[in-house]
Order: sequence, then structure tokens, then C-alpha cells
Amino acid sequence: MKLSYNVVDNTYKNIKEVLKIEFNMSDRLLLKLKNMKRITLNGEATFVHHPIKQTDLVECDLNYEEENSNIVSKEMPLNIIYEDECYLIINKPAGIPIHPSCEHYEDSISNGIKFYFDKIGLKKKIRPVNRLDKNTSGIAIFAKNEYIQECLVKQMKTKEFIKKYIAIVNGHLEKHEGTITAPIARKEGSIIERCISKNGEGAITHYKVLSSNYEKNFDIVECTLETGRTHQIRVHFSYIGHPLLGDTLYGTQSSLIKRQALHSYFISFIHPITKDRKFYETDLPSDMKLLY
Repeated sequence: MKLSYNVVDNTYKNIKEVLKIEFNMSDRLLLKLKNMKRITLNGEATFVHHPIKQTDLVECDLNYEEENSNIVSKEMPLNIIYEDECYLIINKPAGIPIHPSCEHYEDSISNGIKFYFDKIGLKKKIRPVNRLDKNTSGIAIFAKNEYIQECLVKQMKTKEFIKKYIAIVNGHLEKHEGTITAPIARKEGSIIERCISKNGEGAITHYKVLSSNYEKNFDIVECTLETGRTHQIRVHFSYIGHPLLGDTLYGTQSSLIKRQALHSYFISFIHPITKDRKFYETDLPSDMKLLY
């Protein structure tokens, strides 16, 4: 993959301005590409402060190989929703973590992505963009290079990246629509659990009740995240007295579902290269669909 810019006017003085403004490239990546001699002017390696003129062609070659042997390659079924040269989007099942760990050294989604990248001849690091809990299902996106990851992470910070979830919560919410605003911090003494704390990071969850089941005492809710804190939806609904169905960390186990009832069903963002707004959506998994 190459980033290309044809100079048509005097907007930019030099190559660095093109990379910083036109491509919104970080200083870290710019320095890395410069040291690797991957930045060219009219096909020739150049320095970033080189002046540019009309008809010049500025390019960044991102087709370099990266060391990725830190993740074990493991064949597994991947439900691929979409793929292009920039990113890969999958529908992650519940019960499988995104990242390898001591307990899941060879059976995380990243292990499966590593096998897939090896199969298609892509020697790149495994770069998940959005992070889903092990028992949360739904859309997960993996960037195929460092630049694309940077672009998408920046969109999360500027709120251009939209994430929506379907959650099933215990009981019935007082308001049909609302916003939960409460800061989240790591719970003292735990490396996993989070809690509401005045010293935590700001967290905002918008929600809308889609349907209610009064016989089994739960609401099905669409959640839109304005921030992306760890366990945000789970912590927020537990905080207001309506923990997710089956969430044993922030609520109680359920006879209706064997994991927290949470599914990442929709994402939207600006494509880093084409600049078009993209939309991706996936159906509920069977364990949640049975409750809908």
C-alpha cells in the first residue's frame, strides 16, 4: 500500500507538511518512514524538508515487512465481514479473546488473524483497533498497517468513529432513552474489574430501549458509546442498577444466557484512504437472538 499526493498548487511548502497535514501522519511514523527511506519525491528517496512544486508526486511506501513472530499462528474459522488493503473486519464469537494471554496463548482471535495474514502473504503486526471483551460478541476491526491503525484510533478520539452495541439488561429502565455519564477507574486490588470513581476517566454511554420482556424481566437496549473505556457498558448499567444479563463480574449469572448479553453490532468511520464514510453491521448471535 502506498500513500500518494500529487502537488497541484502552493498549499504546502515541503514534504513534511504534506505528510503532517494532508495525511495527518504522526511524528513517530514519519520518522520511522524517513529512516527506512520509504518517503519518495517523484520516485526518488528524499528528505522530509525538501521543497515541493506543482506536478511533483509525493509517496510513502507502507509495503514493508514487520516482525510478528511474537504471536503464534493458529488456524481457526474467521467470519470475515469485509476486507480491503487497509483493514480486516470480522464478526467475533463470544468466548474467544482478542489478544493472546497466558491462559489463551494460542487460541485468541489474534492467533487466527496471524494465520490468515501468513496465508495471504501479509507480514505485518497484528493490530486490533477496537477491543472487545472475551465474552462480548460482534464486530472487531484489524488494521493492516501502522498508518491505518493511527487514522482509526484518531477517529475514535475525535468521535468520528461510531460504535453501537445491543445489550440485554436486567429489569426495566425508567426512561426509554437516556445518557449515563459516570467516570470509570480500575477497581483497587483488581487487574480486571472496573468501577465508578470520581478519580476515573470520563465515560459517556447513550442508550435507547428497543423492546421489553416483562415476563422474563429484561430490556433490550441499543447503546452508542461516546467514549471507549474498558467494560464501559457493563459498568454503567450495573451502576444504575440494571446489570447486563449473565454478567457475573458486575451482576449475577442468568439461566437465560451463559455470558454477558452484549454484542457489538454496528461501526461506522471515515475510510482513511478513500475518505468515504463506511458502515458495517452484523446480526445478533443465536444466544441473544433467542431472547429478542
